[in-house]
Amino acid sequence: IESTMRYSNRKRDVLKNLSLLLLGVSIFFFLINCNQNSKKGLIIDESHNIESVEQIIEIDSVWAGHRVGFCLFTNLDRQYIAYYNANRNMIVGQRNIDETNFSLFQMPAPQRNKNDKEKSKRFSATEVGWDSHNSITMNVDSEGYIHLSGNMHVDSLTYFRSQKPNDITTLKQYFPMVGPNELRATYPKFMMTRENQLIFHYRDGGSGNGNEIYNIYDTDSKIWSRMLDVPLTDGQGLMNAYQSQPELREDGWYHVYWVWRDTPDCSTNHDLSHMKSPDLKNWYNAFDQPISLPATLDQKSLVVDPIPPKGGIINLAAKLCFDRDKKPLFVYHKYDKVGNLQLYIAKISGQKWESNVITDWDYRWSFSGNGSIKNEFTIKSFNRRSDDRFEVGFWHIKYGDGTILLDEELNPIGKVLKSEKLFSRRFNDTSVKVEGDFPGLQVIGAKDIGKNNEPGYRYALKWETLGTNRDKPREKPWPPASSLYLYKIKTYN
Repeated sequence: IESTMRYSNRKRDVLKNLSLLLLGVSIFFFLINCNQNSKKGLIIDESHNIESVEQIIEIDSVWAGHRVGFCLFTNLDRQYIAYYNANRNMIVGQRNIDETNFSLFQMPAPQRNKNDKEKSKRFSATEVGWDSHNSITMNVDSEGYIHLSGNMHVDSLTYFRSQKPNDITTLKQYFPMVGPNELRATYPKFMMTRENQLIFHYRDGGSGNGNEIYNIYDTDSKIWSRMLDVPLTDGQGLMNAYQSQPELREDGWYHVYWVWRDTPDCSTNHDLSHMKSPDLKNWYNAFDQPISLPATLDQKSLVVDPIPPKGGIINLAAKLCFDRDKKPLFVYHKYDKVGNLQLYIAKISGQKWESNVITDWDYRWSFSGNGSIKNEFTIKSFNRRSDDRFEVGFWHIKYGDGTILLDEELNPIGKVLKSEKLFSRRFNDTSVKVEGDFPGLQVIGAKDIGKNNEPGYRYALKWETLGTNRDKPREKPWPPASSLYLYKIKTYN
């Protein structure tokens, strides 16, 4: 009997200890789960950081029938603008930064140099039609001469250069710029190298069949020449690259990323890709291996994510950031397995790219077709914070504006509450109210693509217009002209 009682006591003790162990394990996992849930629900409130408007200058009345990009370029204490007025004529303007008005000048309207396939009558080189691709851009070279290009969508190259430094009223058209491959130009862009040399690049060809051409300017001879003997990217007659502007980043390299497109249908975008260069002439993949130009789809080491056609990535739907070791990271969108649009993060792991999803949205943006489309999603920013965490800013047609907070391993852990920056979107901006009462008007902003000498301040253009219309004419009635304003904004950074 005594032996039986001792056995029963031991059994009871074992069961008691086992119960305590199981309870401890349950509490442990409960606390871990609570911690994970609290991390996913982490909220950082930065909404008290609010920008303020220091000055507003009314400039002119502008066309409001469809959206098309204007240009603001500040060159230290000198400011230049280019836009289309109420009559759709290209206007340029200038002022010293301490002046309260712009001196405006209407550009001459030379006829276009016709391309081989052009059969119908076009507008002049400085009159905008209905094409939302026909934005304007400019830059200033190291000698102070102003360079302007724009109003092109598979058109002959439209380029002007000032005859005097710092005087936009002396712009004169030059054609050709170099010579070949200038009859089917789109997406003109200027940039300055770290050596202060002016670069101009554009797409030669059409959507689904084009190459990216780079020219370099000599300030002594005032002559443009090819910077590269071959295009930077080449679709080999099967596709074209929608690529970013080469940007000198914190690792000391120029970085370019792009998607390929097979046809004019925007749903045929595919294969997010990337490469880098120390000098814009010699190019490498993300793993520091040299590549030969032009970049093509056959060079698989350049592919960040092999998104298939109709896989849910639109032109330039990505942002580049760097981790603490200055390794590149990408945020971009594509469809998930059930067809909803999600945000993904890609990072380097060894000699390959790895990606993971950071959203769980229940919405599909079904974009397709030709021409300028209606936007339903925008990646606004991708930044590494001072605490080595990351944040991704976005605008979503269903979920609105938001900022996702990521930990050091790029896992979503919460959100950052931010006040909306003025004109943080290129179109359909909600940071200021629409003044006009015509149905469908939206606020459009243009950021300053130059550099001012006033720390703590930035500039932007603001106007109102209807959205895109697939680059086709709208039936009347059209909205009356809207006012174009220059905003001087005090930042909180």
